[in-house]
Amino acid sequence: MSAKIEKTIKQRAEAWLHGSFDVDTKAAVKSLMETNPVELTDSFYKDLEFGTGGLRGIMGVGTNRMNKYTVGMATQGLANYLKLMFPYNIPIKMAISHDSRNNSKFFARIVAEVLSANDFQVFLFDDLRPTPELSFAIRYLGCQSGVMVTASHNPKEYNGYKAYWDDGAQMIAPHDENVIKEVQRITSIDDVKWIGIDENIISVGEEIDKVYLDLIEALTLSPECIQRQKNLKIVYTPLHGCGRKLVPEILARYGFENISMVKEQAIADGNFPTVHSPNPEEKNALDMGIKLAEEIKADLVMATDPDADRVGIAIRNNKKEMILLNGNQTAGLLFYYILKKWKESEKLQGNEFIVSTIVTTKLLSKIAKSFGVEYFECLTGFKYIADVIRQHEDDKTFIMGGEESYGYLVGDFVRDKDAVSACALIAEIAAWMADEGKSLFDLLIDIYKQFGFYKEGLISVTRKGKSGAEEIEQMMVNYRNSPPVEINGFKVTTIKDYFLLRETDVATGLIIPINLPKSNVLQFLLSDGSIISVRPSGTEPKIKFYFGVCEKLKGVKDFEQTDQRLNEKIAGIIASMKIK
Repeated sequence: MSAKIEKTIKQRAEAWLHGSFDVDTKAAVKSLMETNPVELTDSFYKDLEFGTGGLRGIMGVGTNRMNKYTVGMATQGLANYLKLMFPYNIPIKMAISHDSRNNSKFFARIVAEVLSANDFQVFLFDDLRPTPELSFAIRYLGCQSGVMVTASHNPKEYNGYKAYWDDGAQMIAPHDENVIKEVQRITSIDDVKWIGIDENIISVGEEIDKVYLDLIEALTLSPECIQRQKNLKIVYTPLHGCGRKLVPEILARYGFENISMVKEQAIADGNFPTVHSPNPEEKNALDMGIKLAEEIKADLVMATDPDADRVGIAIRNNKKEMILLNGNQTAGLLFYYILKKWKESEKLQGNEFIVSTIVTTKLLSKIAKSFGVEYFECLTGFKYIADVIRQHEDDKTFIMGGEESYGYLVGDFVRDKDAVSACALIAEIAAWMADEGKSLFDLLIDIYKQFGFYKEGLISVTRKGKSGAEEIEQMMVNYRNSPPVEINGFKVTTIKDYFLLRETDVATGLIIPINLPKSNVLQFLLSDGSIISVRPSGTEPKIKFYFGVCEKLKGVKDFEQTDQRLNEKIAGIIASMKIK
């Protein structure tokens, strides 16, 4: 570490030993200065910034940690920006919710008090609620913004702060960047209005639940199938999060009568004691649900993350074994089913569209094309899907959006991914297939036979702390300046650089502009049709590698061999790129 950096970090830490910081905070900072220089550096070398999911970080003292001071300063900066953007909205209205994480309720109250002290009208949920309900509440209550206190699926050490705009979507540029600028103008915690005004804080809860669930209930497309298959055995786990109330309730509203919840994981607990990480992308998170499914002979397991915006599922294959589906596969089932039902109901009028992201399976675009539905592709992060919805809300009809990271949205009354509605519709698809004597696995095979067997893989390489961030940055520089010519024995034919906003044909040198916002993402397209995407995470100290490969599938008897070949192809790509 250079002497200059050491001096800067020391100065930033010493500032927390003085002024209006509480005694416990000062003691914790002093202890770091005396005993843990590495942790001190990570805690103070920068300020928390809004990434693809807003503010997110490890809880603790310091400018680079989630604590009441960084939350309060971020909220004051947000308040100042909203005052600039909505000068004629008196009062400015805000909705606030939180998940089950440690300190989430405490942070939500801090947010409410700071905003109320700024003369905002604050709608504060009376207890933990899902992120999608917060998104819905913003527009339903006529708010100009909203805050969801959550770190989604991150480990228990983390918490976070998702900031929303008046359309119920997470903030994108220029708003997220401008909020940061306003936060940076706050040089002292004394610039924050900490003393809340109780009469400006309105408690909300079940009245919002009812309207939100009413709208999800209206999404059903096969109620008659559910009625005939109402005893379908379904296992659900909220993974200690806030899906525990609304997901079972919406399943019951849809007509399902045989729902088994994993009792040990139905307890809201920010320590997530039964899982290594409350992330439905990880197999271990569904272990208890699968175990229960085996005991009761259930055919479907669904698990939502702590803020109930993402869902992972397990289904039975043709050998009656429980298998996990990845986010792309679940998206394929949802997109196909909903578009098929819209077509059968003659709801497709020619102006409908769906949205997905640049790192999500290309299967979705093929499904959309087969139904004559327009397909939009956007940057990674559901806020960009929501932005496409907003751009076309006056001239087109949005059907659904989805991304590989287990997030899906049907209908536009929510502007973020919604695991509550996704659970209801996934269960409905299972009932629809059961009504035909088939399974979700059968439907997946049918989709692959029609459109191609699309297989995706993902590797996340973690590099923690300041040195890790620098290493990730250098990896992107190297890929950008010295891109691979060949990967796994196949030539790189096209390079898409979403930071330089250009698509380059490697053979001819022809450059085509990319009409999207800038993002630090690279894609390499190979001569065999494989796609490799490289992207630093906006919310975690990781660099992510996405792999997409495809082959034709003749039938279910060829599934395992084809699956093995595709897995080997992904393994070959990983080995060729020396990803560790």
